[in-house]
Amino acid sequence: MTAEGNPARVQVIHPETRPPESVQLNSWLEQLVSRNGSDLLLVPRAPASIRVEGTLIAIGDGPLTGDEIEAAVLPALAAHAREEYQQKQIADSSYRIEGVGRFRINLHRERGRAAATVRALPSRVPALDELHLPAGVGALARLQRGLVIIGGATGSGKTTTLAALVNEINQRDARHIVTIEDPIEYEHTHNLSVIEQVEIGIDAPDFPTALRAALRQAPDVIVVGEMRDPETARIALSAAETGHLVFTTLHTTDAASTVSRIADSFPQERQHSVRAEMAMALAAMLTQTLIPRRNGGRVPAAELLMIGYGARQHIRKNALQHLQQEITITRKQGSFTLEESLAQLVFQNELGREDAMVRALHPEDLDVMLKAKGF
Repeated sequence: MTAEGNPARVQVIHPETRPPESVQLNSWLEQLVSRNGSDLLLVPRAPASIRVEGTLIAIGDGPLTGDEIEAAVLPALAAHAREEYQQKQIADSSYRIEGVGRFRINLHRERGRAAATVRALPSRVPALDELHLPAGVGALARLQRGLVIIGGATGSGKTTTLAALVNEINQRDARHIVTIEDPIEYEHTHNLSVIEQVEIGIDAPDFPTALRAALRQAPDVIVVGEMRDPETARIALSAAETGHLVFTTLHTTDAASTVSRIADSFPQERQHSVRAEMAMALAAMLTQTLIPRRNGGRVPAAELLMIGYGARQHIRKNALQHLQQEITITRKQGSFTLEESLAQLVFQNELGREDAMVRALHPEDLDVMLKAKGF
């Protein structure tokens, strides 16, 4: 039991899986945290650098070699990740420095040499209203079943939005939530809900295995950190069709590309049936991006399609070019376009007109909205 009297998540980690300290890596990460940076970049022939509000700052004395990077980072990986790096030359792992923070490490190769990116993980889960997303996004936490996909490029805040939605459910509903992540980025505490967090490589060998196991644990909500392969997609679709609420993320930029990305990952002869399954299982598709705001920092712009009858028919028939118009048709259900999101940011003086126009997928629509308000 935790100090609050809630059942604690039990995670068995054998002593040999605990990474030994890397003094050099710890030093760089302490500087990253002290400057409120987001990422540490270690690339051969360049000094160690950190990203602070989107800007890179060198913190090392001179250029690094691949051997120096590998020597600093490899000991910090968990045992399963060290083995994966030796076999595949790329690996992800979580890392914790007591009193400093938690981090996500990606160790990889470039031009035959070791390189690494280390991201600082937040110490607490943000409330949804702290993210400054359009108000309609909150409706996703009130869904009871179906598949919700959050799309966006790397670094667009997908995982943060996902964690905030889980937190919203946790604060309001008594539900059993199982998250499956590689690695765990946000650590949730039990509130009204009971939350189990499964980390790939430590608690389960891969996403399909973890997802199958989760379905035997009577969950109400399942969070799949990323839909990486067809088998994970197949099980997630089946879970959503059978009454679970399933959240996941994809590297996509709009509703049409989200459907295509999943269907195209299957063999040609399976794609029609997969689209039919998606038409039944999908509840909503959210895509988002982070944009530099006028007065510093970054602000999200997003697009949300709540899936209705029309969208299901378009997905089933592979008429994905019509999904955009479904956003307008289902506006009363909470849908909104990226252009509407961008327009609101301009009206709130968060973005300039030109910055918004560059980010729009349909700039002519945004132009009409802005001119109607005198912008």
